Amino acid sequence: MSGAEFRKLYNSAFPILYKVAYRIANSGEAAEDLCQEAFFRLHEKNMVFPSPEEATYWLIRVVKNAALNYAKRKQRERRAYQRAFREDVRQIETGEGQLVKKETKDEVLGALNQLPENLRIVLVLKEYAELNYKEIGRALGISEGNVKVRVFRARERLAGLLRGILPGEREEGQQYGAVMS
Repeated sequence: MSGAEFRKLYNSAFPILYKVAYRIANSGEAAEDLCQEAFFRLHEKNMVFPSPEEATYWLIRVVKNAALNYAKRKQRERRAYQRAFREDVRQIETGEGQLVKKETKDEVLGALNQLPENLRIVLVLKEYAELNYKEIGRALGISEGNVKVRVFRARERLAGLLRGILPGEREEGQQYGAVMS
C-alpha cells in the first residue's frame, strides 16, 4: 500500500474506527490509541486488501476486539481497586476476634466432616472449589438437578449440625412433612 493510499484509508476510516472504539472503551484517549494501534498493525503487516472497504472492515474488527479487551481489562482493574479499597477499610482483627473466627471455622469443618460423603463432596465443590452446578454434575457424573438437590440437603444438614441438631431430630417449629435426608 502506497503512502497516498494509506493516508486516504486513514482519513476515511479513522472517524468510523474512533466511534466504534469510543462507544466500547468509553474513553476518547483510549479510542484514539486503539485506532492508532490498528493502523500501525495494518502498516506493520503490510497487508494487501482487494478494496479500501475490505481494509476498513478489517480495521473495524481489529479496533472492536482491541476496545473490548481494553474495556474488560479496565473493568477487572476497577474491581481489583474496589476490592483493595474495601480491604484497606477493614479493621485489624483482635486476638479475641481471630480466636472466635478459628473456633467457628473448626466448628464448620467438623460439622462438614459429619455429613455423608455424597452431600459433603457437592458442598465442598460448590463452596470451596467454586464450581457451578453443571461443572459439579460433570465431575461427579450426576445430573445438574441432582447436584442442586444435594447442595440444598447438605446446607440444611450442615445448618442443623451447627445448631446442635442431630440428623433425624426435628427442630422446634419444623413441620412434620419436611424430611431432612
